[in-house]
Amino acid sequence: MKAPRWTRRRACVLLATTLLCMTAVSVMGQAPPASGTWTTLSYPMPINPVHVALLHTGKVLIVSGSGNDPNNHNLQAALWDPNTGTITTQKVGWDMFCNGMVVLPDGRPFVFGGTFQYDPFYGEKRTSIYDPSTGQFTDKQTMAHGRWYPTGTVLGDGRVMVFSGLDENGSTNKNVEIYSVSSGWSSQYTASWTPPTYPRMHLLPNGTVFYSGPSINSAIFDPSTHTWNTNVATTNYPNARTYGSSVLLPLSPSDNYTPRVMILGGDGPATPTTEIIDLSASHPKWVYSANMSQGRIEMNAVILPNGKILALGGSLNDEDSKTAALKADLFDPQTQTFSPAGSESFARLYHSVALLLPDASVMVAGGNPSRGTYESHIEIYRPSYLFGSDKFGRSVPATRPLISRAPGAITYGQTFLIATPTATGISSVVLIRAGSTTHAFNMDQRMVELTFTMDATGLHAQAPPNGNIAPPGYYMLFVINNKGIPSVSKFIQLGS
Repeated sequence: MKAPRWTRRRACVLLATTLLCMTAVSVMGQAPPASGTWTTLSYPMPINPVHVALLHTGKVLIVSGSGNDPNNHNLQAALWDPNTGTITTQKVGWDMFCNGMVVLPDGRPFVFGGTFQYDPFYGEKRTSIYDPSTGQFTDKQTMAHGRWYPTGTVLGDGRVMVFSGLDENGSTNKNVEIYSVSSGWSSQYTASWTPPTYPRMHLLPNGTVFYSGPSINSAIFDPSTHTWNTNVATTNYPNARTYGSSVLLPLSPSDNYTPRVMILGGDGPATPTTEIIDLSASHPKWVYSANMSQGRIEMNAVILPNGKILALGGSLNDEDSKTAALKADLFDPQTQTFSPAGSESFARLYHSVALLLPDASVMVAGGNPSRGTYESHIEIYRPSYLFGSDKFGRSVPATRPLISRAPGAITYGQTFLIATPTATGISSVVLIRAGSTTHAFNMDQRMVELTFTMDATGLHAQAPPNGNIAPPGYYMLFVINNKGIPSVSKFIQLGS
């Protein structure tokens, strides 16, 4: 894809803006920002960023299709390079609006479903794979039935479980289909219940898949038997958490990878409440945790390298910018408390997205409460861990630990070397899967802590033991020092 001239000009502006921002944070007398900083990029998003996925190249794939405009027949996707500021657009062969998308173990985003018809909405059967090396989509085997608003989950063996969405007749698709790159789609496995669209699904360390919402009753699917357990737990909040978010909290070998899932916000008017469930318990129960600073519907939740959860965006009333939740919150799973994370400049409502980037900052984009228009400003959140202070107490960029060398690929259970000149100051090593976000939920988000030892050569880290704990694919490898400052990540491919 050839970059249009305006994107090349924007790249020059971006470099100048970046230098300006770095200078601004070291203004005389300004203390390090305790809640981080928000910066608006100088160039716009040229298409509605309905679904975004981070690639192992460090670039971000943006899938829009018709972009919530039935009169738009210029169906598009785009590729954003955060390092240069270029955004290149391309046409796609069918309407991938409101699709499902996950990143396959080989690093290629897999798109399934989308919009076959507007008003009423019917689901698309088609699927496609994007190849980062060529920049092209290639259509693959169609699904048995259409899916509009489906969810995909990468399983421990690298296959993709797909569930829900509206079919080609506008009815909810109750069938699970499982996709394999080598053999295509499985048979259909019909659920005994009717799910909501875009169900919140998480792969658990025992290989089952947990449904956390948005409805009040939780369920578990077993891919080995193709059966559901629909009597798992019921939320304390009495209403469906529509367009709230759900996060599998960081997994750690220190507690044998105990799976805990957190649900946040949702409903209308939106609730500020959150709940956590420990799925290792013999009888799992949802338990209220701390409240966010504001109620949020159409929100996003992003895992940071230090294990904290950034909760942001949304509004009290759905698609209502007058009640936008501009304040961001930072949740600490260890203390189960929220702290302030600054404020966005723009309302982030329906079709807004947020992704962790390789430099440990967070990109935030979109917002599409009415057809034919969307929020084109891109914001970058830089958490407080990216700032330090000089001898006068003035804010300066943090001195970050460095990964000077790490393998490009590792296998399960392997001990591998991370060469770093700052080994003695490292307190944790983590893998964070490259994310894929749409409609208030990141289908790929996952963080796993690693055990490690150190010697004169660097850190000797041990890869996760199996694919149920960390599904095969590309992860960002971060090292974090004893001041809580993360390195810039290195992409590493985990697999058998």
